[in-house]
Amino acid sequence: MTTSPLQQAARKEFLIGLAIAVAGAVLFSGKAIVAKLIYRYPVDAITLLAFRMLFSVPVFAAVALWQGWSAAPLSDADRARVAVLGLLGYYLASFLDFLGLQHISAGLERLILFLTPTFVLLLSVFIFKKRISRFEWGALAVSYLGTVFVFMHDVSRGGSNVWLGGAFVLGSAVSYALYLIFSGELLQRVGTLRLVAYAMCVSSVACIGQFFLLRPLSMLLQPLPVYGLSLVNALFCTVLPVFMTMIAVARVGAGTASLAGMVGPVSTLFLAAVILGEPVTGIQLTGTALVLCGMYLLSRKKS
Repeated sequence: MTTSPLQQAARKEFLIGLAIAVAGAVLFSGKAIVAKLIYRYPVDAITLLAFRMLFSVPVFAAVALWQGWSAAPLSDADRARVAVLGLLGYYLASFLDFLGLQHISAGLERLILFLTPTFVLLLSVFIFKKRISRFEWGALAVSYLGTVFVFMHDVSRGGSNVWLGGAFVLGSAVSYALYLIFSGELLQRVGTLRLVAYAMCVSSVACIGQFFLLRPLSMLLQPLPVYGLSLVNALFCTVLPVFMTMIAVARVGAGTASLAGMVGPVSTLFLAAVILGEPVTGIQLTGTALVLCGMYLLSRKKS
């Protein structure tokens, strides 16, 4: 059966959108790899986060000005909501994530963060009294079982610090889940691009302000590779994935873009092996497969 030019064009549009979604997921997951490389220098989470936002805030500020130029001004209540969401979803979530990466492997970090949709579901039970079906409980159980596999594997190799790092990253995932839950209504009124730009600007002020409050100015003087890696972290692991994901959603829909994001944990696992020398074991592969399976089942149920 031959396809019409219209069908061929639609197929091409879908494949391009899917490729953009996959590339965005790989780049965003690379944040953990870059952070691990930066931690080889005398840099802590506060300094790492400050450099990341210093390099990325000019882009988000430009987008915020562009989006706000022709749009209706926000009400005082919406400004307050944007500030809270920025602090919750991008400042706190990022800070806890980078704290955790000081103690756990990049592969485990990505698996824990990948459970964010499950936290959205569980928090919806307590906040909005949402009911979870048996199918959803099963998908959650499979996902968490996979994470436990990888977590216990890392504990056997990394000691008690893995518990601390895992707790930080878990807090990051919960923080971002709360951001997703409470941003829904505001997204409809403000728009995705505008809200992300505003929230990232708020986060940048918090991250940079935190650095100047808690660290001496001498910490700004770092080895040259720290600046280069921070620029990569800001542009290629923060700014670019944000816009690529939004472009992908526009082309293929949120559901397909979300499924494409499943490549993230797998890419992190193998990039960590190649770049950082982290081992890839059968337990890690099994745990990753279980997490991906659970998230796939959950996404199919939602769709």
